[in-house]
Amino acid sequence: MTTDPDTILLEAEEAMIKAHDYLKQEYLGLRAGRASTALVDYIKVDYYGSMSDLKSIAAISIPEPTQILIKPFDATSLAAIKTAIETSGLGLNPNVEAKQIRLNIPSLSSERRQQLVSQAKKMGEEQKVVMRNARRDANKHADAIGKGDGHISEDEVKTLKEEIQELLKKYEAMMDEMINKKADEITAV
Repeated sequence: MTTDPDTILLEAEEAMIKAHDYLKQEYLGLRAGRASTALVDYIKVDYYGSMSDLKSIAAISIPEPTQILIKPFDATSLAAIKTAIETSGLGLNPNVEAKQIRLNIPSLSSERRQQLVSQAKKMGEEQKVVMRNARRDANKHADAIGKGDGHISEDEVKTLKEEIQELLKKYEAMMDEMINKKADEITAV
């Protein structure tokens, strides 16, 4: 059981930072109008019976703004990579050429852009819930040390809860900024 106000604050902030970083990572794979290796980096490929990230079994590059080129380190994995891309839900059609796969990134329709914006907002909201849960847990710890024999006064508990709330406000604002930036990126033609 945490008995120190500083530790409670630190643990709450760590949880909020993790949620923020997780969203940042998720947004890398969310498609905007141009090609990005992050779009396919983490596609899981069945490589000799184990699920591997695409970036660990192939070189991925952007030869043109609307293309992704995938060169597997092992040419025998081409079929598995093609299947993984087709089943990934990205809506991309892989073209197999000799020992590489070329993905043409079509421009997004305005309807698809709106779907992606709402997906980005939903992902952001989910991480805000994670941060609010961190606040709830921190507040529980604060109440516990106020009632326990940690010799902390009600005023100190109240101050701690206010600091926890300020942390949440700070990270939610950062999250909102990231959500809006991603939405702008998706809607930019």
